[in-house]
Amino acid sequence: MKRHRVSDFKRGWFIGDFSPSLLRTKDFEVAVKFYKKGDHEAAHVHRVAQEYTIVGSGHFRMNNQELKAGDIIELAPGDVADFECLEDGQTFVVKVPSAPDDKEFVK
Repeated sequence: MKRHRVSDFKRGWFIGDFSPSLLRTKDFEVAVKFYKKGDHEAAHVHRVAQEYTIVGSGHFRMNNQELKAGDIIELAPGDVADFECLEDGQTFVVKVPSAPDDKEFVK
C-alpha cells in the first residue's frame, strides 16, 4: 500500500495526462477539490472534455443553480459554467478525456 496526500497534487487533480499524477493517462482526469466560502471561478468552457462533478459536502452555485451534497452536474463540451462556493465544501470531478489545456474563460 502506498499513501498519498491531495496536497501533493496540483489543485486536487491526481489522475490524468499531467505531472504529478498517480496514473498518467490521456483517457480521463480525476480530482478531489476543497473549497472555502467565497471561492469562485469565472465563466469558462471546455471544448473537448465532458466533465462530471459530484458535490460531496457544502453548498455551491453553478450557472445560477444551487447545489448541495449528493448533486451531480454533467457538463458537455461547449457548456459554459461559472462557480461560487456558498459554504465550505468538497467536490469530486471526472473529466473525459484528459485534456489539461482544455479551459477557455468566457468574457
